[in-house]
Amino acid sequence: MIAACGGPDRVRREPEPPPRPAFALPTMRYAVQAGAFRNVDNAVRLTTRLLDRNLMAYHFIDESGFYKVRIGNYPSREEAVAAAERLKAEHVIEEYFIVAPGDYAVAQAGGAAGPLRRELVRTAERFVGTPYKWGGDTSVDGFDCSGLTMTVYRLNGLNLPRTSGDQWQAGRSVELRDLAEGDLVFFATRAAGKVSHVGIYVGGDNFLHAPRRGSQIQLASLSSDYYRARYLGARAYF
Repeated sequence: MIAACGGPDRVRREPEPPPRPAFALPTMRYAVQAGAFRNVDNAVRLTTRLLDRNLMAYHFIDESGFYKVRIGNYPSREEAVAAAERLKAEHVIEEYFIVAPGDYAVAQAGGAAGPLRRELVRTAERFVGTPYKWGGDTSVDGFDCSGLTMTVYRLNGLNLPRTSGDQWQAGRSVELRDLAEGDLVFFATRAAGKVSHVGIYVGGDNFLHAPRRGSQIQLASLSSDYYRARYLGARAYF
């Protein structure tokens, strides 16, 4: 290599890429999306039928205002299509499309935590004012509230566990002063010291949550007397 101006050889270095966040959760692979319902009860019924078949399923509201259902977390497109065709042949679903790994916000963010956090909050905010209903076994502690946080994370490509207790175990601890958008906040609303409720932090001392079965998704303040007295801690996943 020729040295410029008689000086020492210089190797051109590409700028270092931004550090990728270390995910504490596996990322989602291929999923089947079906349904487009105006009434949440229809989405709940389909979700229940799928859960009764031991399939991983959850419903959500998209930007159009329709409720839709996502099914499974398949290693390949071929397996997702095969599962969808079986459900279609059995008249469980009708039309569907396949959600690929690159469709999720976690992939589109390109390793930047900020855009992913904003998308988690934006997804959660779509649920505000809607009745949160869930299919399947609603006797699990914290299932309604953790169903919301699970859905928000999975829609963005992070495979968050289903119950509030498992969500607490999956993340890394975050001090209250270090909370960032998209972190999960946990409470003991039943037995002292035991996780039974979870919400998603949206900034400004506020979090979004489903207060009780069948209630509307709403904002609450971490500084309120009720939640301050029952606060257990927060968890981050990237």
